[in-house]
Amino acid sequence: MSNYYTLLQHDALLHLTGPDALKFLQGQVTCDTRSIDQAHALSGAYCTPQGRVVCDFLLCELAPEHLALRMRRDLREHSAATFGKYIIFSKAELHPQRDDWILYGCWGEQVATDLQTIFGEVPAQQYASCAGAGFVLVQTDSQGRQFECYLDSKQREDLQEQLATAFQGGSETAWQALQIAAGIGRIESATTEEFVPQMLNYDHTGHISFNKGCYTGQEVVARLHYRGKPKRRMYGASLPEAATAGTPLYCADSSQSVGNVVNSVEVDAGEATALVVVAVSRVDDELRVGSPDGMPLELTTLPYSIDDTD
Repeated sequence: MSNYYTLLQHDALLHLTGPDALKFLQGQVTCDTRSIDQAHALSGAYCTPQGRVVCDFLLCELAPEHLALRMRRDLREHSAATFGKYIIFSKAELHPQRDDWILYGCWGEQVATDLQTIFGEVPAQQYASCAGAGFVLVQTDSQGRQFECYLDSKQREDLQEQLATAFQGGSETAWQALQIAAGIGRIESATTEEFVPQMLNYDHTGHISFNKGCYTGQEVVARLHYRGKPKRRMYGASLPEAATAGTPLYCADSSQSVGNVVNSVEVDAGEATALVVVAVSRVDDELRVGSPDGMPLELTTLPYSIDDTD
């Protein structure tokens, strides 16, 4: 069975350097950065003071005092500008223009074996990582079949060539479909500052630490966790064709929006997969994309439970 790789053109790294880099992030993001080192990456989100998600990210350590947040490329400058409001008193510096590192997604039944041959080691659990001269490798699923690889393009042309030799070329759309199947909602430019983390199920996907202490937006996120239930949640969905992120959703019998598309890609002719945020009270209704008489949408199950009845 083939293993695949693809260039992740829609993603980019926001570099953060300096002795206070981790300390700065600890006071800003939803995850607990104290667990980060070169053997451990971490998923998280950055929120406004009102608890709305500016960006999601995968945080890893490229080198001592050198961190990188993998996020959607079209959010990098906006995220850096928002972080920049708070970083001025820290011994840390953001680098939103750096594009010297190249991002790849690698997947397949035996992908870990081939990556072991190329890199000499491979992470062995979800969000475990390994790093060396000019590379970082992160396992992004729990089965060891999906990895993200970050390469310093100025140092490691040899590794790029080895990836091209070892793996069959895949598509970024196929990689994005894997993330959708895993129920990992990604913030895009159309949806930045649109959702609170719980709407994206980040309380179920490990993006939030509820015992790390204060961070920007923490009061709103914690209040919803301990004192309320989200009125909207994220669900999987199937539809005839891909829909743009942020597109509103409607019930067939109402002109009032009941949700939004989070991510969506075409997986075959006449078939697309998506993640959508929908009002919990309307999930059993007939849902439409874009208007009450728009394209039909059918909700599908996620690989984790979002039961809020407890």
